[in-house]
Amino acid sequence: MVEQSDRAPLLDWEEVPPAELAPTAPSPETEDSVQSGLSSYPTEGGVRADISLNASPATPSSVTAVSDESAHSPQKHSGPGGDASAADEEGDCAFHGLSIRDRRIAGWEEKDQIVAVFVVTFDTRSGNMIEWCLPQDVNLEGVEFKSMASGSHRISSDFIYFRKGCYFGLACFANMPVESELERGARMKSVGILSPSYTLLYRYMHFLENQVRHQLQCPGQYSPLEAFYEDKKAVLPLGGNGLVTACPTSALGPMVNRCMHPEMKITHPAGCMSHFIRFFGEQIMVLWKFALLRKRILIFSPPPVGVVCYRVYCCCCLANVSIPGMGVSVPEFRPFFYINVADISALETEPSYVACTTEKIFEEKKELYDVYIDNQNVKTHRESLQPLLRLNSADREKYRKLCEQRQLLLYSQEVDGDCTSNEEELFILFFMEQNNRIFQTLSEVAGSADPTLTAEHVRAMGLDPQGDRSFLVDLLEIYGIDVMLVIDNPCCP
Repeated sequence: MVEQSDRAPLLDWEEVPPAELAPTAPSPETEDSVQSGLSSYPTEGGVRADISLNASPATPSSVTAVSDESAHSPQKHSGPGGDASAADEEGDCAFHGLSIRDRRIAGWEEKDQIVAVFVVTFDTRSGNMIEWCLPQDVNLEGVEFKSMASGSHRISSDFIYFRKGCYFGLACFANMPVESELERGARMKSVGILSPSYTLLYRYMHFLENQVRHQLQCPGQYSPLEAFYEDKKAVLPLGGNGLVTACPTSALGPMVNRCMHPEMKITHPAGCMSHFIRFFGEQIMVLWKFALLRKRILIFSPPPVGVVCYRVYCCCCLANVSIPGMGVSVPEFRPFFYINVADISALETEPSYVACTTEKIFEEKKELYDVYIDNQNVKTHRESLQPLLRLNSADREKYRKLCEQRQLLLYSQEVDGDCTSNEEELFILFFMEQNNRIFQTLSEVAGSADPTLTAEHVRAMGLDPQGDRSFLVDLLEIYGIDVMLVIDNPCCP
């Protein structure tokens, strides 16, 4: 059986710079570093993150062996609109990690599973509408609003991650001035795709960007999109039911993670964890607690919305736990990415999610969310969650250690030329190990003869006995952990 290459037989649908087609062989030192894997990260409290042990109800997308000639990297995206200044504001998430051979040590990679490709246009009389799609009978109701964010007429280009039922989508939007009274001086379109998983959508960012420009300049020419779909279309079970995957780091083994990380650049949400943390600063510890408690988190921002979709992904990464069986009874912490008013009915039944929007009206619909983020302002209307907004000494100490580890990593990269490790792995593992410490301690206490959680236990978990009391009470209730909390409340006599 011949495995399908990652390149299409009709190369006109994809543009890859020649330099990206000639991978260089890694040095022996690099190979040795790869074999050492993620074990080089410092550990607190003796609890190691073992990603391969994660028991998740969701399974990752199917994988298949691929040949070396199929490897290629995506074009680096300078940010929404292709504006270099936008990239500088959010930061360039590209890094020089493992070589192509290193990233394929495991010999496995997720299959392409494109279930639909579409073109959305803005009509001055009808508004947003589906102009063209394949397959023709696919249900794309609402996609015309998800792939062209509200307020996009003010910007020249953008990219948008979104959810459509059990699928994830990526669309590239562009706005081109035209001398046409019928189009009111502007032609706006989006070209997008749907897949059961969002972890590989970033690969087609460059193709979608080129295609939306092509559709603006030459409307109605769909041959490259047809060739793309024929090459990448998914073979799904009867009924076409796809699987909404959780955060990829929570379900894939270390070797698969290592294969994924080198391609996590600005065009992929997973490549912006470090910039996400720098953007929120110490507030990241507040978001971490809300994520662990599986709260409904909504992020507001005016267009462009692409970089805000990154923050949605990063919020999900804060809640990773790799202890077998832990968290299977709590709601899955799933990314919705971009939402609009058409998603209100779906959000009403969601017990836990992270999403972003450009529509300010959501702020008034407090029944739909627990936590609302406007720029760097994190707030909640729920009185029981108000104490979690206040940073305590343990939060600041964790943030200090996080920044310290990052500086050590950057120093080793600059002085020793260590390119086998990256900030994304460091940040993801930092929070995963912190989460593991908490749940490992709680599990041990719950299984002991005296299931009493003391202040010493809380400090061992890296928490503040007084400042994190309400957080612990909620955590024990949500995860159904049967321990007795006997920490004195300083507010009570």
